[in-house]
Amino acid sequence: MQPQYHAQAVEDTAQTFWAKHRSFEVTEKLDQPSFYCLSMLPYPSGELHMGHVRNYTLGDVIARIKIMQKYNVLQPLGWDAFGLPAENAAIKHRVSPQNWTLNNINTMRTQLKRMGLGIDWSREIQTCLPEYYRWNQWLFLQMFKKGLVYQRESTVNWDPVDNTVLANEQVIDGRGWRSDALVEKRKIRQWFFKITAYADELLDALDTLEGWPQEIITMQRNWIGRAHGVDVHFPVIDQPDPLIAFTTRIDTLFGVSYLAISVDHPLAHIAAQTSENIRAFIETSQHTDTSERSAAIAEKKGIATPFLAHHPLTGNTLPIWICNYVVMDYGTGCVMGVPAHDLRDHAFALTYTLPILPVIQPPENATTPWDFTQAPWVEPQGTLINSDTFNTHTIEQAQKQIAQVLHQQASGGQTTTYRLRDWGVSRQRYWGTPIPMIHCDHCGLVPVPESELPVILPLDLPMTKTGAQLAQYSTFVDTTCPHCNAAAQRETDTMDTFVDSSWYYARYACPDQNQTMLDDRAKYWTPVDQYIGGIEHANMHLLYARFIHKVLRDIGLLNSDEPFQKLLAQGMVLKDGKKMSKSKGNVITPMPLIEQYGADTLRLFSIFTAPPEQTLEWHSEGVEGAQRFLNRFWLLCYQWKDAVIGCQTQPPLEHFTQPNLLKMHSDCHLIVKQLCFDVERQQFNTVVSAVMKLVNLISELAPDVESTETAWLAHETLSIMIRALAPITPHICHVLWQALAYGDNVLEADYPQEDLQAIQRAQITLIIQINGKLRGQLCIDAQMSKDKIIESACALENIKKYL
Repeated sequence: MQPQYHAQAVEDTAQTFWAKHRSFEVTEKLDQPSFYCLSMLPYPSGELHMGHVRNYTLGDVIARIKIMQKYNVLQPLGWDAFGLPAENAAIKHRVSPQNWTLNNINTMRTQLKRMGLGIDWSREIQTCLPEYYRWNQWLFLQMFKKGLVYQRESTVNWDPVDNTVLANEQVIDGRGWRSDALVEKRKIRQWFFKITAYADELLDALDTLEGWPQEIITMQRNWIGRAHGVDVHFPVIDQPDPLIAFTTRIDTLFGVSYLAISVDHPLAHIAAQTSENIRAFIETSQHTDTSERSAAIAEKKGIATPFLAHHPLTGNTLPIWICNYVVMDYGTGCVMGVPAHDLRDHAFALTYTLPILPVIQPPENATTPWDFTQAPWVEPQGTLINSDTFNTHTIEQAQKQIAQVLHQQASGGQTTTYRLRDWGVSRQRYWGTPIPMIHCDHCGLVPVPESELPVILPLDLPMTKTGAQLAQYSTFVDTTCPHCNAAAQRETDTMDTFVDSSWYYARYACPDQNQTMLDDRAKYWTPVDQYIGGIEHANMHLLYARFIHKVLRDIGLLNSDEPFQKLLAQGMVLKDGKKMSKSKGNVITPMPLIEQYGADTLRLFSIFTAPPEQTLEWHSEGVEGAQRFLNRFWLLCYQWKDAVIGCQTQPPLEHFTQPNLLKMHSDCHLIVKQLCFDVERQQFNTVVSAVMKLVNLISELAPDVESTETAWLAHETLSIMIRALAPITPHICHVLWQALAYGDNVLEADYPQEDLQAIQRAQITLIIQINGKLRGQLCIDAQMSKDKIIESACALENIKKYL
């Protein structure tokens, strides 16, 4: 052992040992508790960034701690290899997306191995290979059989830059989640997964996810958006069908002064035939984002139609308006306009001079009288007014009774609606899983026989300026119908790449299985015990994975209800207060830093600088500080090496007799107690702080081979420090563990635990307060009784005068 720490030599030694002994390759063991630790699989962009370093270091820390706690730990890694970025890069460079992707995977795999991650690389998967996406297609067919897949024409979110459809979850503030382009509305035939069939279970099961951040649970709860209310039927004059409006506030029915319909509502299309102005308004609105979120914050605009409707209880006529704030995808595409009791309706009524009809009298403690021309009363409190026989009813009473009357008159009824919409999985791009369906002029839509899977994505398509088009590749498109053997055409849409990542975690359990999608090994390992990833995936990947997990359970491939038991949503890495991105030119790539400082330094910086769930601000001084600490830690171990090794040949020390060492031993285990608590709550930054305190503690002692007690204190404390840091800085701890003759592999040692007996000191100091003010201190025997303590305190001269 040299007195200087040489990171590269140390890391080469450790990684060679792990590779030779296959330290992280695991199999199923029924006599040992299992632990599945997984970080979200990366997209092979070609270069690691500091977000990768933080994400995968966090997962590795958790996995290594569990190994030392004697769990059978699985930590795999693969590649989310299909998708638009690879296709766009291939278009730009005129190369094959597969070659581009596989080259990037090779580069990033090498970089990840340099980080020293404890990955079981024997389970690596790549979602762009037929042996993986074959099972996407097989699952598609099983869901088609169960009625969970269908095709229909729908108004979709169209990304004009990426030239493909986006799911609702992939539209952020009206823009594509990858391209940031303003999304347009188009009508296209699309394939859908019927996620709404699982809406209630997806919502109710959120209550069981005790290991998930509350913020993500709330986001999913709001996205699913279950609402209980009433469908109200408004007969339309001279039209065969009534307008049906869903409302959760049926108590305000008598305050309706107009009806608002979506630009996509069938009645709006009929109205467009009567007026050029209406037609122009609809066309303009359809070129803007009409998602519910954007509609809520947009300027409220509308245009009156020539149609009128009858109020179901009063018989009054109501104007029908086409409004940009009504979303066809939520409820029925028609809402009651109640300006006196809804902020949005109030603003619209003021703009277009529509009546404001108050029907809820605010309670007495509200401002009286309430000025409804200035603001609506939106609180669910008060009593009904101007509501015929329902006057003076409470809101709760009125909701029940009005719903009953509507039901009796066949003018409406109670119902439940959801914001969640079926998952559109069609993508009009090349680099993805081919959808295993055939279009036959005689038989219609025909599934590809399972025996013919996988439907192979052709790899020899030329990459033009507009990309590769499966529809123009006759060798792929032209086929025969499995039913009638007539000429037919393959489906040319590919699947949303979120399908790939919705079940990959289960495939890690059996990546070599080629006869079925999953085998019983998936039941052994799933659900994932600890999942690590970003909060930005709350309403896409995490929701889709929960849905597909339940589908796989229902077809017998899994035996659990949820895919991820605990979820750690790590914070972003910022530079100068901004998110790192290539467009901003502020991306920090880790490989030059690993070459300069070593992987352990970078790992230590990423863990120590901030708690896992908070943002981490990049600063080079922090990296240099991490390196200085590892240098000090190495030197401390070097200085104590002979004394520590000397202890290995002696019988263990039963107890310390020197008071200063006894106190230091107690202080050491008080620190370890806090360290263990921080590990349980995954505050790994303070685990590092605890080790730093232990370094300071031992640094107070001079290395002494002759003093048995001093040597044994150093032996125990250094062992604790190395074991505590081993999950965070694994290379240096592996080498130090061997150098100080503790053993061959620190991962086989136990993770530190406090010694409760050591914490119990022989003497303790108590402070004495009288009426809340400090009046003295008392040093007592730790075993002294309460009565004796009080007697001793009262005997102190400085205390007597206050009694």
